[in-house]
Amino acid sequence: MSQVRILPRSLKAPPGGAFLYMKFYFYILYSKQLNLYYQGHTGNTLEERLRKHNSNHKGFTSRTKDWEIVYFETFQTKSEAYQREMEVKKMKSRKYTRSIN
Repeated sequence: MSQVRILPRSLKAPPGGAFLYMKFYFYILYSKQLNLYYQGHTGNTLEERLRKHNSNHKGFTSRTKDWEIVYFETFQTKSEAYQREMEVKKMKSRKYTRSIN
C-alpha cells in the first residue's frame, strides 16, 4: 500500500501553480435499502464521488440514493487503486467485504 501525505484543508496552492500531488481512492459503499455493497476507485474526492453515486444517473448505484462510504484506502496512483479494487472484487464475498471495513 502507498504512503499518504495528508494536507490540511486550509493549505492553499502556491501562487501561480497547483499542487502536483494527487490522491486516488479505493472505496466501498453500502446501501441499507438494498443491503448491497459496491466497490470502486476514483481520482475525485470521496465526497464528490459519493455525491455522483447518489445523484440521478444510470448504472448500478442508481437504484437507490442511500449509499454511504463504509471503507476507503488511499493510493498515490490510479493503477494501485484499481488493482486494489480488482483484488477485493475477485474475492466475491460479502463476508470478506465486511471483514475489511
